[in-house]
Amino acid sequence: MTAAVVVFPGQGIQRRGMGARWFDRFPDLVARADEQVGYSLRRLCLDDPHNRLAWGLFAQPAAYVVNALAYRALRADVLEPNRIEPAAVLGHSLGEYNALEAAGVFDFATGLRLVLARADATCDLPGRMLAVVGLDRDEIAAALARQGLPDVTLANLNSAAQTVLSGPAPQIAQAQTVLRAAGARLVTRLRINGAYHSPLMAPAARPFAAELRRIRPRHPRVPVICNVTARPHRIETLGRRLTEHLTHPVLWQPSIEWLLDTLPGRVDFYEAGEDGVLTRLIQHIENDMRRRDNDTARVGATKEDT
Repeated sequence: MTAAVVVFPGQGIQRRGMGARWFDRFPDLVARADEQVGYSLRRLCLDDPHNRLAWGLFAQPAAYVVNALAYRALRADVLEPNRIEPAAVLGHSLGEYNALEAAGVFDFATGLRLVLARADATCDLPGRMLAVVGLDRDEIAAALARQGLPDVTLANLNSAAQTVLSGPAPQIAQAQTVLRAAGARLVTRLRINGAYHSPLMAPAARPFAAELRRIRPRHPRVPVICNVTARPHRIETLGRRLTEHLTHPVLWQPSIEWLLDTLPGRVDFYEAGEDGVLTRLIQHIENDMRRRDNDTARVGATKEDT
C-alpha cells in the first residue's frame, strides 16, 4: 500500500523568475489574483523590476499564488492521470495556506485574502531569520545561552540537522558568529525581513485574528497537518492555530515523522513547487528515521545476545 502526501513550500522561495512555467498555463487564475492584489503578479514574479520580492508584503502573496499554480500543474500532470488521491497535505510556514486551499477548507480567493492580511499585519515588524545546519537543537540552545541571546528563538524545526531561528536583527547577527564558532557547517541569514514564528510577531496576532473570524472554513477533504501541533487541523480550532502560527515554531520534522509513522505502507511525497527544498528535507528526515530504527534494532539484538 502507498499513501500520497502533497507538500507546499513557504516564504523564502521568492526569486526573480519564480513560477515562469505556469503563468501562461493558468491565465484565468492569474487574472483573478491580479485583480485581487491590484498589480501584475506575473511581472512581479518574473521581472521584479523594483526588487519587491525582498519585502514580505509582496513575497507572501507571490509565494501563495505560485504555489497554487504549481499545485494545479501537479494535479493535472501527475496526480489525476495516475489516479492518485492524496492521503494528507501540509505546507511549510506560508505554504500551510496552500495546503488548506488544496484540501477545500477555503477557496483560492479566500486563501489569498488571508495571505494579504497576514502580509499586511507582519510586514513592518522587526527582526530577521537565520538557518543553521550541522548543530542539533540542544547545541544551538547551549551556544545561545552562553552568549546571552535570550530573544533568539526556534522558528522552524526542519530536520535533525537544520533549524531556523528568529530574533531581533542585532542578536541574529551575533548568533551567526556564535554558531559558526560552535561548529555549525552553515549559518545563513534568510532572504526574509521579519522574525516569523517567534514572539516578535505578537503585534500581528490581533489584526490577523480579526480577519480569520470573517471566514467560514469548510471541513477538509483530506487531513491538513498543522505546523503548530504536527497533527491534523480541526475546524473548530483553525482560527486559533493560524493565529498561533505567527508566533510559534513550524514543527516540520515532527509533522513528517508523524505522517511516516501513521500512514500505512510506503509514503510518497509530492512537492508543489520548483525548487525541491522540501523534498530534500523530507529525504533527510526519512534517512534519520531509518538510522534510528537500525540503531534500535541493533541495541535490541545485543540485549538478546547477552
